Amino acid sequence: MSPTAIGIIGILIMIIIFLSRMPVAYVMAMVGYLGFTVMVSGKGGLALLSRNIYDVFSSYGLTTIPLFVLMGQFAFNSGINRRLYDTGYKFLGSTRGGLAMATVSACTAFGAVCGSSPATAATMATVGLPEMKRYNYADELATGAVASGGGLGMIMPPSIVLIVYGVLTEQSIGALFVAGVFPSILVTILFIISIYIRCTLAPEQGPPGQRFTLKEKIASLLGLGETLAVFIIVMGGLFVGLFTPTEAAAIGSMGVLVVSLIRRQLTWRGFVNSLYETLSTACMVMMLIAGAVIFGKFLAVTRIPFELASYVGGFDLPRSVVMGMVIFIYFLGGCFMDALAFVTLTVPVFYPLVVTSLGYDPIWFGIIIVMVTEMGVITPPVGINVYVVFGVARRIIGEVPLESIFKGIFPFLIAVVAGIIILMIFPHIILFLPRLMY
Repeated sequence: MSPTAIGIIGILIMIIIFLSRMPVAYVMAMVGYLGFTVMVSGKGGLALLSRNIYDVFSSYGLTTIPLFVLMGQFAFNSGINRRLYDTGYKFLGSTRGGLAMATVSACTAFGAVCGSSPATAATMATVGLPEMKRYNYADELATGAVASGGGLGMIMPPSIVLIVYGVLTEQSIGALFVAGVFPSILVTILFIISIYIRCTLAPEQGPPGQRFTLKEKIASLLGLGETLAVFIIVMGGLFVGLFTPTEAAAIGSMGVLVVSLIRRQLTWRGFVNSLYETLSTACMVMMLIAGAVIFGKFLAVTRIPFELASYVGGFDLPRSVVMGMVIFIYFLGGCFMDALAFVTLTVPVFYPLVVTSLGYDPIWFGIIIVMVTEMGVITPPVGINVYVVFGVARRIIGEVPLESIFKGIFPFLIAVVAGIIILMIFPHIILFLPRLMY
């Protein structure tokens, strides 16, 4: 049997096992180990399994993951999310659809200290949904804004998905972080525009809230002074090369902890919960990376990535058409799998095709696929953010049908598609800062 045939059988077996809802990390590691054993030897398979798991968990570069997760947990348990939302509300709440706009803006800001899409959605749902309910916002707009805004946590640095992509492709995590700044701002603006258009066409979706004086608006900004200072130090240090991403994560975690203690808003229970959630999330991500690396080594010996690149190249299609096909695959896969798991699974296959064969910039490709998989967190049947918001809404404002939430995210899907098209036409929006800083 040819190596390619063995690789295809391995992929099919992996997909079948996925249907049993076995954890993705274990499935990738198991299939990768067994496939490598068949292709090479039993001794080689055991060596691959032990070496790669050890390499991942002892990697200095991956220490950014638990540190940035810890920073996000400290921010969540100390109430920083509420202050972010309060500021956005005072600036935008008086306009039609303003509360939804404030929610999306707060999601972007919270993503800058969190890096996790479901965590951002859950946090802002807890804060934003009761307020939008109080001002008679339609359930579709309220839940759709929170679920879609949560996806911005995948693009806005520090993003866990970008960290994993950087590790798998050996790209600079700092460059990926700065590359995500303008795209995240672009998508936020597009979200706000889509809310404005929606509430203009259907005013009952988002009636205006109360007005605030300039003094009250400025006071809300002052309440975020320490948080903004931490973010500026972390991202500014990365921009100018003052410290590495790992050092930036450590400084950010300590900064948020100090701010929380000074404000006396982090309880002992919150501190312990932050450590527990950080350990749980970091181990999950690290196992995903280890599984993806093992499976990627199996794919490498089957030569499937290279055969795929040669096969697609044989059609003599324009590279933009090939890139469009890859984006469609990522969108389709993101609808059925967790974004992080799907990225770790497919990067070893498509990275050689898109970057090595077609000559696309690896930093640009990373941002694009993260944006595409962002759509997956709000589209059926998986749509993890939708289910997160559904669970939170049921607990704090009452039952909201899943159909209403999925209907509510549709305008935001259009906005993300528009953002991807803009970034494909104008790649310098992504590459300007990385080329300037690095």
